[in-house]
Amino acid sequence: MKKRYLPILTLLPFITAVICTGIGRYSIGFAESLSVLFARLTGYEAAKNAYSVVWNIRMPRIILAAFVGAGLSAAGAAFQGVFSNALATPDTLGVASGASFGAALAMLTGSALFGTQVTALIFGCSACLLTMVIAGRDRSVSSVILGGMAVSSVFQALVALVKYVADPVDELPAITYWLMGSMARASYKSLAVGLPLIVLGTAVIFLLRWRLDIIALSEDEAASLGMNVGLVRAVFIIAASLITASCVSMCGQVGWIGLLVPHISRMIGGSSGKSVIPLSISLGAVFMMIMDTLARTMTAAEIPISILTALIGAPMFIALLRRRRDRT
Repeated sequence: MKKRYLPILTLLPFITAVICTGIGRYSIGFAESLSVLFARLTGYEAAKNAYSVVWNIRMPRIILAAFVGAGLSAAGAAFQGVFSNALATPDTLGVASGASFGAALAMLTGSALFGTQVTALIFGCSACLLTMVIAGRDRSVSSVILGGMAVSSVFQALVALVKYVADPVDELPAITYWLMGSMARASYKSLAVGLPLIVLGTAVIFLLRWRLDIIALSEDEAASLGMNVGLVRAVFIIAASLITASCVSMCGQVGWIGLLVPHISRMIGGSSGKSVIPLSISLGAVFMMIMDTLARTMTAAEIPISILTALIGAPMFIALLRRRRDRT
């Protein structure tokens, strides 16, 4: 990827965020949205309604959508590079399933939003740790993937158990809706808890992105270049797992982002990790902000985000596969 594209990748999420702040039942123009966002710096006296809608209602969920999209896309690209598997996703190690169980359990016991978020985060990280324990000391690619499949199945069964024993009138609908994913619960308080881990994990993946190209080589070739393959692989896995657990703890499960966006990035910038990771971060943030805006504006009742990402992501993925097949 050429360096002259970096400013575009940096500005694109910000431009998308400004546009999304103006879309909704209370419509705000692009210029006014920009003025409201920088009102405190420029001294612009924004209308109270516009200021409240932008900063108190839309901005928290736009920030959440941007960071979730960027984080899950970076995590998906990292997993695909580490495991040399084009179908690897952020839930490869069962982290999303573990976090979902933690959130469902917290909601079953009547925990508040903050408690639900913390519990989901703890169980998501525990799922990653359990996968590493099952994989054993060698932690080969196959053993880690198989361990993740087993852990994911266990936590999915536990989620089903929680839904089975939940009150069908009050608790079950809330748990089911949360598991389908939504940015509606976003607040500055929840962002303060979850965003640091997403930023940390994404930063680690971004700074080490060039090592993904070395991991793609055989272990002997990578070792001959002076790289500790096991250590680097573990760092990528931990970083991507922290991102996934934090994302799920704040907005539930969001599918297809970690699978689709890295493939789009490879078609645009090539297969090198140096280009795939920055492209995935930028495009993932843009894609998720657009999905969240559609989710809250398409109908009178908000559509769960995972439904939209599946309905839009699956056809896009099929189109990518057909295009790649036509090229070969």
